[in-house]
Amino acid sequence: MKKKRPIKIAIVGVGKIACDQHLPAIWASDEFELVASASLGETVAGWPGFRSIDDMLAAVPKIEAVALCVPPQYRYMAARAALLAGKHVLMEKPPGATLSEVEDLQALAARQGCTLFASWHSRHAPAVQPAKAFLAEWPPLSVQIVWREDVRLWHPGQDWIWQAGGLGVFDPGINALSILTEILPSRVFLQRATLGFPANRAAPIAAELFFQDADGMQVHADFDWRETTQQRWDIVVQTAAGELRLGDGGASLWRQGAAQALGDEKEYPSLYRHFAALIKDGRSDVDLSPLRHVADAFMLGLRAQLGLFDH
Repeated sequence: MKKKRPIKIAIVGVGKIACDQHLPAIWASDEFELVASASLGETVAGWPGFRSIDDMLAAVPKIEAVALCVPPQYRYMAARAALLAGKHVLMEKPPGATLSEVEDLQALAARQGCTLFASWHSRHAPAVQPAKAFLAEWPPLSVQIVWREDVRLWHPGQDWIWQAGGLGVFDPGINALSILTEILPSRVFLQRATLGFPANRAAPIAAELFFQDADGMQVHADFDWRETTQQRWDIVVQTAAGELRLGDGGASLWRQGAAQALGDEKEYPSLYRHFAALIKDGRSDVDLSPLRHVADAFMLGLRAQLGLFDH
């Protein structure tokens, strides 16, 4: 059988997430071949590098797909340029700074006959699908989310996260919301929110969210970027069959306190397998429900006057 030709892909934005996750996943894949990169900062040694996506697309016409790892404030224009050039597009989370710009990209991708993939890497964590299957049988009675980490440890020098559209603590918190919207058998709606902002910053450093579904099942989420001791990424679900706990951002799973056997942590290789399948099938995957919850939090959120954080 003739070997399948890999999809020629380029990386846009060679920063921490690209180097830690995207590039290793591409290099390990037999479905993609890296051919170029575009970034204002670093380049990928051994491959053609450009300062802008426009320069890259003009110089390397063989590119078939791009992975956008730039901050969300700059993702719309980069995605639009790629789609207008007839390229398939994978967008790191969150897919954009606003819902409306991502919806516009979705319409453009359809007109261009291109695949648009708004990727949510945490949905590919090994505990997520087993938890979803369990909750389909045993619906949740309540959910508690604790997503607490040290911003200085995980986002060193990334000033864009504090700017409008950078989402602040929702940059990691949206990972929890992406898991929540994947595993729950019913939709939930934000009822109220409290947001804590550092002085002179446009994005929050902490958030407390209260959701419920149409039947009154409640979800409480605690997001905080000031945790300097125990970093936590936990979702605890109470059911009639006992407690279900997803730990470590979905990398581990417990049922009634008993650890469950799971596969290895391979979020980004799974993302790229899905992207390749979407391209092959001529489909897009643009689920905006996690970003919509963040938008609702900003709409309903009360600015907290406590806990202001001095950088």
